[in-house]
Amino acid sequence: MKADPTGKPCFAVFTLGCKVNQYESEALALDLKNRGWVRAEPGGEADLFIINTCTVTGKAAMQVRQLIRKTIRMNPEACIVVTGCYAQTEPEEIQKITGVHYVIGQAGKDTLADLLDAETRNRTLGTRKDPLVRVRDIKKTGKMLSRDFPVAESRTRPAVKVQDGCNAFCTYCIVPYARGRSRSLPVSEVIDQVNRIHPMGFKEIVITGIHLGLFGKDLAPRTDLQSLLEQVLDSTSIPRIRLSSIEPDEVSEPMIALVKNNPRLCRHFHLPLQSGDNTILKRMGRPYTREDFETLVRKIHGQIPDAGIGADVLVGFPGETLDHFQNTLDLIEALPLTYLHVFPYSPRKGTLAAGFADRVSPGEIKQRCERLRALGNLKKESFYQSLVGKKVSVLMEEKSPGTKGLLKGWSSQYVPVLTEGGDHLKNTLVSVTLGEVVKGLGKEPRIFCMGTL
Repeated sequence: MKADPTGKPCFAVFTLGCKVNQYESEALALDLKNRGWVRAEPGGEADLFIINTCTVTGKAAMQVRQLIRKTIRMNPEACIVVTGCYAQTEPEEIQKITGVHYVIGQAGKDTLADLLDAETRNRTLGTRKDPLVRVRDIKKTGKMLSRDFPVAESRTRPAVKVQDGCNAFCTYCIVPYARGRSRSLPVSEVIDQVNRIHPMGFKEIVITGIHLGLFGKDLAPRTDLQSLLEQVLDSTSIPRIRLSSIEPDEVSEPMIALVKNNPRLCRHFHLPLQSGDNTILKRMGRPYTREDFETLVRKIHGQIPDAGIGADVLVGFPGETLDHFQNTLDLIEALPLTYLHVFPYSPRKGTLAAGFADRVSPGEIKQRCERLRALGNLKKESFYQSLVGKKVSVLMEEKSPGTKGLLKGWSSQYVPVLTEGGDHLKNTLVSVTLGEVVKGLGKEPRIFCMGTL
């Protein structure tokens, strides 16, 4: 055993994918630490390596397999556990990799620490020639379980996971098969978590989920995300609350008004657009049109002119012609969006779209992504310029490498800000006047706003 100096066993966690995966990795790490395990330093040796996987695209699945093999190669005597979405959807592929000891599906994450404890007591941890596989039908997963709140030591904006699963079944997406149906954490338990976070010194939380807009639909009595936000505002004193991604058809006018009228709610919306062409949206199984999306974005901008509005765009979906892509470009160019997350389409086994004809060539997809990313950078720079001279609330995080000691933080609008200041400002909310916009600084490739306290 590569135990630490106190004789306790060491573990490491590798996480691929979304914020929910990151949250769940931290919850598992906390569970193990509470049982006497010690978390290894990044890049250090460990007795146990847990790989929490993503499977949202074919490329993501390939990266998972590469990481598993690399971890085994570099740690031939360690115990290897693979869990998460890829373990749920394709356990048989992981079983083929020599050196894996445990394959644990999504439903087994909550009890993984129990299993590892039992294996350690029985002296069977990492000794199995054939991997132990625990993957059950995710559709039969019951209520969402409350967890001890996990805090990543380096993070100043911890996530609060309030929802899991998805009911949408878009034609390109494997997530409903990996995560199951939508499940929500009861409102009282969400409020309890937030009230435990604030005394730890945190100033911002990120309300997150797999399909956040479905929050509360499965609870009794039935509720919704709007009501959750209102109750968190009323029953907690955390200074800042940010929403993660929310579907366009699930942003209501009352929710926009709530953000407008409550300074504790970040003036930031992240909306999955995916395509700006109605034919492609329909083929994707998306429940809105380009006109719906345009109406929503203009409504948000009209009510909250300084709101940050980001969008996800999926490029090169089967059947996407140049005209379809141009419709997406035209829509984004016309709208007051402030940044883009651009993803190239890759077929995912198990989804309806994986069997669609009219594939777009990888070279063409790459070119289209480059055009969209260039447009996204122009949108971002234009938005940052519109804020120059204005005072904004910034949560300071850390010194930014290569910037001569400047502190980096994030505004309510999700704008990265650099300013002078001492370490005592870390994890504090400060009022900053935004100055010039800079492109790349030191080791940071991002566009920033410079600010003064």
